Amino acid sequence: MRPRLRRRLLTRAAVAVSSLSLLGAFAPAASAHGGGHDTPRRVGYFTQWGVYGRDFQVQDLKKSGAAARLTHLNYAFGNASPDGKCLMGNVPGESDPWADYQRPLDAENSVDGVADTDTQALAGNFNQLRELKAENPRLKAMISLGGWSWSTHFSDAARTPASRKAFVASCVDLYIKGNLPEDGARGGRGAAAGVFDGIDIDWEWPGSEGDTDTVYRPEDKRNFTALVAEFRKQLDAYGRTKHKHYELSAFVPTAPAKIDAGFEVRKIMKDFDFVNLQGYDFHVSGEKTTAQQSALYARDDFSVDGTVDAWLHRGAPARKLVVGMPFYGQGWTGVTGGGDGLGQPAAAPAPAQWADGYADYKELKAWADSGTYELYRDRRGGHAWLFDGTTLWTYDDPQVLRLKSAYVRAKGLGGAMFWSLDGDTPDGELVRTVDRALSH
Repeated sequence: MRPRLRRRLLTRAAVAVSSLSLLGAFAPAASAHGGGHDTPRRVGYFTQWGVYGRDFQVQDLKKSGAAARLTHLNYAFGNASPDGKCLMGNVPGESDPWADYQRPLDAENSVDGVADTDTQALAGNFNQLRELKAENPRLKAMISLGGWSWSTHFSDAARTPASRKAFVASCVDLYIKGNLPEDGARGGRGAAAGVFDGIDIDWEWPGSEGDTDTVYRPEDKRNFTALVAEFRKQLDAYGRTKHKHYELSAFVPTAPAKIDAGFEVRKIMKDFDFVNLQGYDFHVSGEKTTAQQSALYARDDFSVDGTVDAWLHRGAPARKLVVGMPFYGQGWTGVTGGGDGLGQPAAAPAPAQWADGYADYKELKAWADSGTYELYRDRRGGHAWLFDGTTLWTYDDPQVLRLKSAYVRAKGLGGAMFWSLDGDTPDGELVRTVDRALSH
């Protein structure tokens, strides 16, 4: 997830897709298999924990206009238990049913403007997603399973035919059929039925190192293929009873070594409706040298274009590749060496509101607008950064996102994905920017 290579500037010509005037020259790609949406897709991650400190509620997607512009909303995250089942329960740090479906919202914070009651079976974020979808019928909600911190037990769950079958069945039962654990009036059989339209697999990473406690094995590669096939099989079987296609997607890495260690690309792409490519964290604030985290092009370094090429060359259809775009920046402080600050030694991750080294776009925009930092661009590389002589932040602003959206259209790719929606401005500036760029 966090590759470490020295930065190099792009030297090859990339001018053809850097001009927004080219947007109209490319027709949208054909519809992806079974998905029901014409590409390009607009996929946004909603974080379960964002409803607390950030106070970012599902209703905020209505207020900003983002809900009307998205095709998919990925709810992050669902977890897998040590016994290989989709986990939902009062297990601190491993599950949060209070945020998911138990927490009552008042009228002011509800999508439909009606307060939750003590007797309804579904409350919390899941009920708000249901209300949001009712107002935006084209919007699909996907449950994202895993993530960096909750991929711990995926290798175990995928290890045998029996464990795969049990794991997938538990996830379909919990999230697609909506059979939630009962807790007082909340939950019960079918309580969340209809909330989710599919499953997004965020196993980080099959066959290679992820978080410190995440298990991985060489056989994960073939087991991941089998797991994907089992998800497709069970989703299709249940879908036939509902006359509905349930979508299946995944978050997949940029590093060729991680792709080759964990993914039989041609095989899995037959079962996926689409995959979301890692388009960020090419470099992170824990490194000792400042660098780009999400460049469109970069020579001898990770980049969006390099990621797309890696997947295309391994047999992935362009129309199923969705490009990840960050709604945050990576930052360093104690930067020395002068110049524009990029590629220079740094002492530590830069302070920010929620976590050192990680700042939401709206926070970065405020700093840029205040004149505290100078804005720099690598116009050929397709990335931007802020630098004040000591602290540097690399991030995507609207100009960068327009360039990347032009690239998506030029390559006939499947769309754009955003991590994460709570980093955008209250008026949804970044979602609006990408939506407009992909629509023309």
